[in-house]
Amino acid sequence: MKKQKKNGKIWIRSVIVALVCSALTIVLYKVGLFTTLENKTYDTRMLSTSRFIHPDDNIALIVIDQESIDWAWQEKGWSWPWPRESAANIVEYLSLGNPKSIAFDMLYTEPSFYGPEDDEKYGEAEKNSGKVIQTIHVIQQGKTDIAKFPVAPIKDNAAVIANVTSKKDDDDIIRRARIYYNYRGEKYPSLGLAPLVLEGVDYTDAPCEEPGIVRLRYQTSTDSYNPYNAKTILQSFDEWKKLQAGEITQEEFDDNMEIISPEYFEDLYIFLALYAPGLFDICSTPVSQVYPGVGVHMTTLDNYLNNSFVRKVPDLFVFGWIVLLAFFGAIVITFSEGKSVSAKKTSVLIIIGFALGLIISIGVPYGLFIPGIWLPIIIPLLGFILSFLSSLGLSYALEGRQKRFIQSAFSQYLSPAVIEQLIADPDMLKLGGERREISIYFSDIQGFTSISENFPPEKLIGVLNKYLSEMTNIILASGGTIDKYEGDAIIAFWNAPLEEEDHGKRAVLAAMQCQKRLAELRDEFEKLCGKKMYQRIGLNTGTAVIGNMGSEIRFDYTMLGDSVNLASRLEGLNKQFGTYTMCTEATMKAAQKYGVDLGWRKLANVAVVGKKEAVVVYEPMEKELYLKKREIIDKFEVACTLFYAGKFNLALTIFEKYADQDAPCKKYMEKCREFIENPPKEWKGVWEATSK
Repeated sequence: MKKQKKNGKIWIRSVIVALVCSALTIVLYKVGLFTTLENKTYDTRMLSTSRFIHPDDNIALIVIDQESIDWAWQEKGWSWPWPRESAANIVEYLSLGNPKSIAFDMLYTEPSFYGPEDDEKYGEAEKNSGKVIQTIHVIQQGKTDIAKFPVAPIKDNAAVIANVTSKKDDDDIIRRARIYYNYRGEKYPSLGLAPLVLEGVDYTDAPCEEPGIVRLRYQTSTDSYNPYNAKTILQSFDEWKKLQAGEITQEEFDDNMEIISPEYFEDLYIFLALYAPGLFDICSTPVSQVYPGVGVHMTTLDNYLNNSFVRKVPDLFVFGWIVLLAFFGAIVITFSEGKSVSAKKTSVLIIIGFALGLIISIGVPYGLFIPGIWLPIIIPLLGFILSFLSSLGLSYALEGRQKRFIQSAFSQYLSPAVIEQLIADPDMLKLGGERREISIYFSDIQGFTSISENFPPEKLIGVLNKYLSEMTNIILASGGTIDKYEGDAIIAFWNAPLEEEDHGKRAVLAAMQCQKRLAELRDEFEKLCGKKMYQRIGLNTGTAVIGNMGSEIRFDYTMLGDSVNLASRLEGLNKQFGTYTMCTEATMKAAQKYGVDLGWRKLANVAVVGKKEAVVVYEPMEKELYLKKREIIDKFEVACTLFYAGKFNLALTIFEKYADQDAPCKKYMEKCREFIENPPKEWKGVWEATSK
């Protein structure tokens, strides 16, 4: 009842924290405090997801590049700007192919240097085509808009007059576009959507983020569209004129690899723009700081034709997302705090929860951007972090005192042997250590978390102290040193500080005695806590650094090294084999060297978490039990040989026969079935541990 009341208070606290952090974050979102940073994440998403969309094949681009300018000077004597006869020739030739439109991203606001006839010839070509789109550019002078129109012959004969005025964000990046510009009561469509006017399409039905504004989805480069240069078109026009004059045959025209037939442009939306250095119209977009201006217009048309405009999630949904993440941030701490596990495991849960929150906060908006849905990242992420840190701070201040006191009290336990040596040699009271071969012991109570969750704390401490005392007495009596207690876990070692040549034997026998003593106490513990209590033990023998470690005023006599980590892994590895005591081959040989009357079952060639090389692990057994299970163990060894040879079907038939009688057989049976259903890509004959 007390536990439920306490948990209720924790959850109420979490709800309050989440609501306060949500409200604060939503306010920050509405005032646009992080708009600049959000735009950067938007640009990153645009660039990283651009590979998921494909350009419309009906859009083509013709550029006046440096190659075209050089060719025109050498072959025709045209200096820049070219006579507008060149544009007339391009329009005339392209129109032969019956394109849907020919849009010029160029301004003809001044009369031609080559005289009025030049403008009139261009206007005549426009009139004959009926597909040409010309542009205006609107300049804002104070509160007044001033539009620059093409000269009369060009303006009057254009099929549509379109607008090229950009819609830039505060950082001068074009993420959005106008679908029209309202100038003095008349709507001028954007150059990108003007081709739709020729087809009678109501382009104003585009999904606008705000009136008249759409959010663009860019290709990485305008090269994704069908690119041509003006030189090729003008050369093709010249050859076509020769064909009309009878100077060349149709076969010669068709076989000329340097020209493009007009039929290539049938039903295409064509854009023509400058691309030469010094003439290049560039702008900044989410995918490039140097992006052709005409690319904005082609993108607008592409997005309309394919319904691929970016759509912003409505604010109401954004608010809900912020609240959801804020609650998740608070719940991570609440969930971790409610678990009756060691401080280390609690920290791991918190770290995993925080990492998961980051992945969700960033991953979901990235995933949604692939189909073109824009969900903000920065503000919801800020809400999650604020809620997480606030809950963590409150937990540490309000709930952590008792846990820190218990953890500190347990850390003071030292072996009597260490105390005796400290009394005999006070010089040991300094930092330092040595390398020594030791035998290492890690143990943990199976399912202790579930026991502690449903047990009054005062009684839980009594049971835990009883258990730790019984196990500690056995370890100390065998000459072992208690390194530390971590909740219900016991960490110990032999052969330090006192030398013990038979430390491997001592460690194994102590483990067996601990299991035997716990079996004797099992009924008593079941009456106290309502569950049978089992412990898992991992043993390893190897070199480690031993000594006093810490500060000059607070230190512990402890051990460090890979051999220590391996012993820890073996304790947890018992779960994967259904065993309760496991040791390395090194420990078995160290024990056998000094004579020990035990049976040994080879369990596995296993690669534990954090180690690339496999180790051979054994299950030590009392001789009586070993002889009783000898038939099963012999069959187990045969099946294991088949298993590690990759013959999973053959091994399965043996393991299945004994699965009901033997836990390791059952675990191997499950693993065989897993590998038969999903064969490993590269079988190395090693059991790879899946957890610590």
